[in-house]
Amino acid sequence: MNRYLFIYKPYRVLSQFTSESDKKCLKDFFSVPSNAYPVGRLDYDSEGLLIITDDKKLNHLLLDPRRGHKREYFVQVEGTPSTYQISMLEKGVGISIDGKKYLTMPCEVSVLDNPPDVPERFPPIRVRKTVPDSWLRLILKEGKNRQVRKMTAAVGLPTLRLIRWKIENLSVKNLHPGDMMEITKKDLYNLLHLK
Repeated sequence: MNRYLFIYKPYRVLSQFTSESDKKCLKDFFSVPSNAYPVGRLDYDSEGLLIITDDKKLNHLLLDPRRGHKREYFVQVEGTPSTYQISMLEKGVGISIDGKKYLTMPCEVSVLDNPPDVPERFPPIRVRKTVPDSWLRLILKEGKNRQVRKMTAAVGLPTLRLIRWKIENLSVKNLHPGDMMEITKKDLYNLLHLK
């Protein structure tokens, strides 16, 4: 019988169970069945929702680009976004993927009036008194390597902090970095709009 877990991956942790270059990995925080693995990835310097399972079918269903599952991110950026910068992000921007030019798909972007209710990060971001920062909410239907960071950089808004908050209706809302929850297949598939 398959197991279904989801975690809040902490900052500066690899999205794998083996360490590289003395970096912390998932094994340092979570005890899971030996045949379970993460579905998709989060960068070492990103935080948030990661699904872990031994269900190989789920990996295919969730990562198939034709299905276009919504991934929601909270992104703290350097600077104050202009209407033009937001419009560029929404329409799609040119980034580099594996050394090739790639135009991102249209996405939903909103500027948050207040920081989102998320756990503190350790260590916190470096604050520069002369440079403002802002929080964005991005909803993408694709997940290329370091895509959100490349997108915000392309419009002149470098990412300071990146949290994957949701995939479809599955969220880390009530979790903290290092927390793990188990969920039934039925509930997980319902939240992810899978059949």
